[in-house]
Amino acid sequence: MTDSASATRLEDGSRYSFGADEFVFVELSEEMSLQTTLRVIAITDGLRDDDVPGLLDICPAHVSYMLRVDPEVLDPRDVVVLLGDLHRRCGDSSELTIHARLIELPVFYDDPWTREALMRFRDRHQAPELTDLQYCARINGFNDSEELIKAHSSAPFIATFIGFMPGNAESYQLVPRARQLEAPKYLRPRTDTPDRALGHGGAFTTIYPVQGAGGFQLLGRCAVPVFDVDHRLPDFAGEMVLPRAGDIFKYRPIDHEEYLLIRASVEETSYRYKIRETTFDLAAFTVDPDAYNKHLLEALSDD
Repeated sequence: MTDSASATRLEDGSRYSFGADEFVFVELSEEMSLQTTLRVIAITDGLRDDDVPGLLDICPAHVSYMLRVDPEVLDPRDVVVLLGDLHRRCGDSSELTIHARLIELPVFYDDPWTREALMRFRDRHQAPELTDLQYCARINGFNDSEELIKAHSSAPFIATFIGFMPGNAESYQLVPRARQLEAPKYLRPRTDTPDRALGHGGAFTTIYPVQGAGGFQLLGRCAVPVFDVDHRLPDFAGEMVLPRAGDIFKYRPIDHEEYLLIRASVEETSYRYKIRETTFDLAAFTVDPDAYNKHLLEALSDD
């Protein structure tokens, strides 16, 4: 959080501050909302499109973003002038639209590998007598894990923060706020999490790109990677990471047999992701989220 005493505001009320002579941090709001997140994406997409000389990195987050500049080329104080105009162009409006990619990710919910891992850390959990999936079902008011899986997989998620490690994408489900799935992180983080584990913490879902520590509740395991340092799979040509800010993910439930079949195609480097270009329209979504999501996801059924 930016200290208001050290931050200055843009015309729209957004706060900005400087980090040495290389960084500019901009915070649009202190509260998470889909509208603010889409505005962050629109602003940072606009900065990329403007191709500003000396602007090295653009890092969007849920309700903020950070810029890194080459101070020999671009004075960070001059960036603020550009931002004022861009914030006006990408106004705080319910009419926002963003370009997005719709991506299907096959997930084996309640898989044996994440279950084995999470059971080793029950002393760090709020309900050690339950699995993470059972716990998330209980605190979200579902009768059992199957109901939670249906709620989690039935509506898409939008990537609102890319960071912490390559390929990590915290994603927010595109449902009305009253239906948002929420879960606290572990009391103390695990020291081990399988790669490709599907985790949920707060109101956000992510796929762990690599094996390592973690604190999100574990719901399952994705059959395909979101990080490919060697560019082995065709859809990673030129890129090591799959997710981008604004990507929309559909987590498709699969069983053990299909998981193994997909893993085999990944190992053979023949797997191709279902990726469709789309435009997300906030106004149309707001009118009827379920109908809009149904229409959005129809693109994934087209062969």
